[in-house]
Amino acid sequence: MKQLDDFYLNQKEPIKGIFLALKEIILKQDLDITNTLKYGMPFFSYKGKMFCYLWIHKKIKQPYIGIVEGKYFDEPFLIQENRSRMKIMMFDVNEDLPLNQIEAIIQKALNLYKTGIVKI
Repeated sequence: MKQLDDFYLNQKEPIKGIFLALKEIILKQDLDITNTLKYGMPFFSYKGKMFCYLWIHKKIKQPYIGIVEGKYFDEPFLIQENRSRMKIMMFDVNEDLPLNQIEAIIQKALNLYKTGIVKI
């Protein structure tokens, strides 16, 4: 757990604050969500199955939520780039987080697992 905490604490502001806020937003969506460090980044799992993660875009240096099963979504604010399965939701560090949009996409991702579209 210390490595995970260190990941958040070692980020520079404003990304640190954004990641900490996103962590809280994601974790409060369902009691079965857990947060661990995998591949050097914070991953969130639902009943042991990875469903999203936090990272920083390499080229434009903006934080984002990666939705593991993003291929099931067609929201225009989700970006695929060269990924076949995942899509990302980028955040501008100079703007407030779109709380309703974040919660809606996390719930939609969770529903893929809860309804059996993605097997647990």
